[in-house]
Amino acid sequence: MENWQGIIATVTFISVIVLIMTEWLHLTIAAFLGALLLVFANVMTLTEAIDYISKSHGTLGLFFGVMVLVRAFEPTKIFDYLATQMVLLAKGEGKRLLLGIVGITTPICAVLPNATTVMLLAPLIPPMAQEVGVDFVPLLILMVFVANSAGLLTLVGDPATFIVGDAVNISFTDYLTRLSLGGLISVLTVCIMLPFLFPKTWRKKLDDLEHLPHPKINHPRVLAVGALIVAFVLIFFVVGETLPIPMSPATVALLGAALAMLLSHHSKIDTVNNILRDVDWSTLLFFMCTFVLIGGLEKTGVINGLSGVLATILGRNIFLGSLLLLFLVGILSSVVPNIPLVVAMVPLLKQYVVNVGFVGSEVLEPGFQGQFPPEVLPLFYAMMFGATLGGNGTLVGASSNIVAAGISELHGRRISFKTFLRYGIPVMTVQLIAAALYVIVRFLL
Repeated sequence: MENWQGIIATVTFISVIVLIMTEWLHLTIAAFLGALLLVFANVMTLTEAIDYISKSHGTLGLFFGVMVLVRAFEPTKIFDYLATQMVLLAKGEGKRLLLGIVGITTPICAVLPNATTVMLLAPLIPPMAQEVGVDFVPLLILMVFVANSAGLLTLVGDPATFIVGDAVNISFTDYLTRLSLGGLISVLTVCIMLPFLFPKTWRKKLDDLEHLPHPKINHPRVLAVGALIVAFVLIFFVVGETLPIPMSPATVALLGAALAMLLSHHSKIDTVNNILRDVDWSTLLFFMCTFVLIGGLEKTGVINGLSGVLATILGRNIFLGSLLLLFLVGILSSVVPNIPLVVAMVPLLKQYVVNVGFVGSEVLEPGFQGQFPPEVLPLFYAMMFGATLGGNGTLVGASSNIVAAGISELHGRRISFKTFLRYGIPVMTVQLIAAALYVIVRFLL
């Protein structure tokens, strides 16, 4: 690489993060300008930038499909109806409502990617909060914490977890026996912190449940057909990739979106233009630009250069390396979206274990299907926990955070970086410490 290109890519990336943290610019504008700067400075061509975006077409297709699917059924008022039912089930008590959000989000995130779960469930939060008389922003933030934490329960619960697991060829069953307990501990950590994180909501009690608004479901026949479409999507999210002709989650989401738009258009409950106009294009553009920024660091060799630094610092000390990776990746993941971070870190970590002689260079081959030595796996497990739980730290740390912020903006409230930070730093800190103890006891002692 040429030094000046690496310097430009690094400075641009850091500048974008600083602009987002200080809120001098909207996060989408900051990322967009940063990505374009790399193109205009000839760090990469426009074709190369688009290639880096295309590598993440699955993530972008999944998000777009679910956004359209959720928006297409908004005229039925199903989200308002379900929100009222949740308040009634919680008997108007804030603490039951908070625990209910945990209880609903956790099992869904065990089988669906966490950002997808947030897209499906987050529209319930604003009307529910309005009925109880509390601010919906903290409830959205809680849903994000639970979604990110529950993503560790299974191999498919978080894209970052899946990327690392796929890199070391760990099976779904092996993940359950080795790492799911760590995910459960992460969720329980959030539960224990609820009274301290959300004291006003925890103490809130709504005495007059009889006078709650009772929204009626519009277009019940359309909704019945829509329920079949949603059921199809959810089932094929789980089994699609195991079919003789595999269907990726992105393919399933896009097909579901097309069917939902067809249903809305044919039944005349809404127009295609209205549905597409309300898609959260800001969030999609932010992700595209982030992939380009990470691509700039990868192309210029900045990421590969860090591999040598890692080998120098850690040597062959797996115990120290695992703990350092967990906290380092956790902190990095709080300021860098964890999907592109893990995509960049996996080859770096593989190169490190080759450089220090733990494994042969064959593990660097794209099609490698063998098993890694058990003694190096704690490094990759630590990276899983760090990347996933570190995403709870700041607004830009995980894809589900950005999705929740976009939904909040659509409902007239902006989640600021500082607001999220106030909740995120305590949760991330406690969870990383708990994860470190789990990794030490389970794998290193």
